[in-house]
Amino acid sequence: MGSGRRGDLATLEPFRGRELFSFFADLFTRAAGEAASRDTRAACAPQKKTAFKMNRVTKKRRRLSYEGKITWLTFVAVAPAVVVALALLWFGDHPPKVQWTLTILIVGCLTAFIWSTREHAVRPLQTLSNLLAALREGDYSIRARGAREGTALGEVLLEVNSLGETLRQQRLGAFEATALLRTIMSEIDVAIFTFDPERRLRLINRAGETLLGRPMDKLLGKTAQELGLHACFDADDAEPLTLSFPGGSGRWGIGRSTFREQGLPHELLVLTDLSRTLREEERRAWQRLVRVLGHEMNNSLAPIKSLAASLESLLRRESLPTDWKEDAKSGLNSIASRADSLSRFLQAYTRLTKLPPPQKQDIDLAPLIQRVVDLEPRLEVQVRPGSKVTIRVDAAQIEQALINLVHNAVDAALETHGTVTLGWREKGNCVEILVEDEGPGIMNPANLFVPFFTTKPDGSGIGLPLSRQIAEAHDGTLVLMNRDDRQGVQALLRLPK
Repeated sequence: MGSGRRGDLATLEPFRGRELFSFFADLFTRAAGEAASRDTRAACAPQKKTAFKMNRVTKKRRRLSYEGKITWLTFVAVAPAVVVALALLWFGDHPPKVQWTLTILIVGCLTAFIWSTREHAVRPLQTLSNLLAALREGDYSIRARGAREGTALGEVLLEVNSLGETLRQQRLGAFEATALLRTIMSEIDVAIFTFDPERRLRLINRAGETLLGRPMDKLLGKTAQELGLHACFDADDAEPLTLSFPGGSGRWGIGRSTFREQGLPHELLVLTDLSRTLREEERRAWQRLVRVLGHEMNNSLAPIKSLAASLESLLRRESLPTDWKEDAKSGLNSIASRADSLSRFLQAYTRLTKLPPPQKQDIDLAPLIQRVVDLEPRLEVQVRPGSKVTIRVDAAQIEQALINLVHNAVDAALETHGTVTLGWREKGNCVEILVEDEGPGIMNPANLFVPFFTTKPDGSGIGLPLSRQIAEAHDGTLVLMNRDDRQGVQALLRLPK
């Protein structure tokens, strides 16, 4: 019976071994397939709304997720060893108790190691995902543990932590810069507004709130038309604009620029109250004008008054001297001379205040320079030729300005027996005309362009102010300075082409 039993066992054990192996193989296959199906269904669940999306979900179910691939690769890596171990166990001469015990141990270890491998591969990625999600949401305080050099995962976590610290520093700097900008905007007395492409108000500072007479929450979102600022967008930036607002009225300087936010163009509007500045400048101008007028009027009226009093005293005498007619004639001639001087002064003032707007034409500069030089007979003016240049100016006004500059330069050069040089050069989009003399230089630069101020006995004091007024009417500039290379003055007239 013993031999018969052993024969039966020998006959049955191979069958049981193959059946058991097939059973566990099917079990692992179904378990892995169900896990992969769950992962796929979880990933594709939000997309099951339309028939088209259902087709996409069906296609995605056929793919394994990252976790499923890790599970399958691990299983495939250890499957040969497990198959060999189970085959040797079940096809060998081992008691059933040992076979079942070792089988359960092998299957348990296989399941545990596969699960552990899956967790070691997935958990760091989940940690990285959480860290990146926190960075995307703006939370830069979270740090990953295990960040260290020497391991691949540790170096990745170290770089992510460094990225979080860098972003934290940048956000802190941006917050500080924004806070500083808001503080500056709230403290300056210039009204600042920003508008979106539909010209709806998006930002305003404290000065703007005061100007419009309403708090920020009641102003944001309103259009420029509703706020009474639509005229500012069509006004000339170079000219002050007279406007009236609930918080103030007067003359305003307009500043406009554009910037982009989220790819859309926005407009920046700046309003500067020029009323006080203009009033102060007007007051100073009146003071200078009254001072000059008073000086000139006193210079003319004082001798007239003195001569008139002398003539009156002469005519009151009972016995007139024999030469009284000559005295009276001399006094009347002096009175007429001073009155004529006062009349010329008033004509010069009228000429300065009634400069017509320039009638611009394209003018060749070289012939114009030569005409100016030919009009100065007292001294030979040296011309330093430049390139051939055509400028768009009022030839009569520019010629008059250059005549004044050359006349002053010759006056200065005659005092020191020096020379006068006239030349021009191109610089960018401008032409610079230089009048240089070898005179004594500028002694009092503060009064150079003060109307009617002159140090010459027969000067009118309007040559330089008139020349600068002509230059500014042509969008140019006029500057006088002492020369660096030698004694004398350099007059620089800059005009656009």
